Amino acid sequence: MCYLVFALISIFIASLCPGGLLIDAAVQSSDGIRFTNVTAQTGITFKHVSSPEKKFIIESMSGGAALFDYDNDGLLDIYLINSPTVATAANPRSARSELWRNKGNGTFADVTEQSGLGYPGWGMGVCTGDFNNDGREDIYVACFGPDHLYQNNGDGTFTDVTERAKVNDSRWSTAAAFADYDNDGWLDLFVANYVDFKLDNLPEFGKGPTCQYRGIAVQCGPRGLPGAGDALYRNNRDGTFSEVSVAAGVSDPAGHYGLAVQWCDFNEDGYVDLYVANDNRPNYLYRNNGNGTFSDISFQSGAALTENGSEQASMGVTIGDYDHRGRWSIFVTNFSGESDTLYRHEKDFRFTDVSLASGTALSSFPLVGWGTKFFDYDNDGWLDLLVVNGHIYPQMENANLGTTYLERKLLYKNNRNGTFAEIGETLGPALTERASSRGAAFGDLDNDGDVDVVVNNIDGAPTVLRNDGGKNNFVMIRLIGSEGNRNAFGARVKVVSGDLAQIDECRSGGSYISQNDTRLHFGLEGRPNIDRITIHWPGGKIENVTGVPANRFVTITQGRGITAIRRANR
Repeated sequence: MCYLVFALISIFIASLCPGGLLIDAAVQSSDGIRFTNVTAQTGITFKHVSSPEKKFIIESMSGGAALFDYDNDGLLDIYLINSPTVATAANPRSARSELWRNKGNGTFADVTEQSGLGYPGWGMGVCTGDFNNDGREDIYVACFGPDHLYQNNGDGTFTDVTERAKVNDSRWSTAAAFADYDNDGWLDLFVANYVDFKLDNLPEFGKGPTCQYRGIAVQCGPRGLPGAGDALYRNNRDGTFSEVSVAAGVSDPAGHYGLAVQWCDFNEDGYVDLYVANDNRPNYLYRNNGNGTFSDISFQSGAALTENGSEQASMGVTIGDYDHRGRWSIFVTNFSGESDTLYRHEKDFRFTDVSLASGTALSSFPLVGWGTKFFDYDNDGWLDLLVVNGHIYPQMENANLGTTYLERKLLYKNNRNGTFAEIGETLGPALTERASSRGAAFGDLDNDGDVDVVVNNIDGAPTVLRNDGGKNNFVMIRLIGSEGNRNAFGARVKVVSGDLAQIDECRSGGSYISQNDTRLHFGLEGRPNIDRITIHWPGGKIENVTGVPANRFVTITQGRGITAIRRANR
């Protein structure tokens, strides 16, 4: 019956416009904004490796991306995660993850070999954070097999400190994110794990009820495979961590299939809570109790299932105040035939599924969603949404089942009334180029005041999407903690400009197994100045900054106010 419903809805969507995508004719791109595929111009030659047939689920899930400033030169660099195949897994150098240094002129240099980041193993996801508070961004790579923590040496190189730090989880890890969950001033680390997969006991392709998709033989899983459980590492402040997931209540004894992680202080009590998107299982929402433990409030929160009580195959997650109510709503990307889900934050830990009402459901229904983020692509002061898509079954490309393997991206423009309009086709051909995408990382690569996107596509080259043509004003804020963690992860920022008030929170990880720019971007439309920036620092102190003009990159150091300010490259 569900297959029939899927087919009927797919036909309905296809009848609404060419390509099967809903576009509100009244909402088009503004100010000539386009996203341009500039991958070739950047000089980036990275290629993701994967088996063309995807006979095993392990070959379908990789591809995180990170945007971070590893050399502290004020420019975002790019780290792209790679993985081998089942056939090449025995060769530790069969897949090369790559670090590309931003040269500041629109091009990037491959610095992988000298950095020491090239061969973490079977790479999946990535997050960054300054775990030792030395002012340099360190890197955690989640892998199938031992994960890796790389300490930034400050000279362009990294040292693998995994064994010493005691964070060498040997399970199939997917997503990770740093946060100071106990407010002791040092970053802790949560790692989501997927399934208990064995290379020496491979499930047989197409054999069994969980190895068929709509009558076609496909890879097996995750249903039918055991879950792997999750990990929480508490920072011991001496370069080591202690695994405390069981004591903290976040170990996932039910064995859900974790694929995305995001920390957020939902109830603004000063302690970050934790959301985990799970594949084919209910999602987790853990409330931080403020004493080193968490309570699983997933079901009572309304953010674990759809409005009709169904679990979904969730991949990516983003959190933001899209409707200017001062509350953190959650958007989750899901599998084909389910639609992506928007959970509107009502109060405290209560959420409502508004996917259909918001206009974000039908466009996504035939697609498999991965990386995503709430971000203001046109600097009008309202958060929009981008979703990158791609099926896990290559067998879908020519199956005539209402979905394909290679899929386009979706961009939802915020209508400022609680709804969105999908307008990707109006923003240039780069968003309609089909790929099987996985990780997506968001940040201002060229420091011109608008947000660019880097997408890691399985089976091939990445896509660097440059945001072009915007004229609206903005402010970009970098926070440096001095009393708490140096990244200021967990800090909540409110920006007021005239009648416009916006909030954001500084976070690690997010999207799908990726790391976004940790600078906070706020669009201002035509407003020329910021009246007030209020920072709620981790630990509870509040700081106000006033008199900041628009179109500036501002660094605010805890207790010292503005310590750097510069104009955009416009």
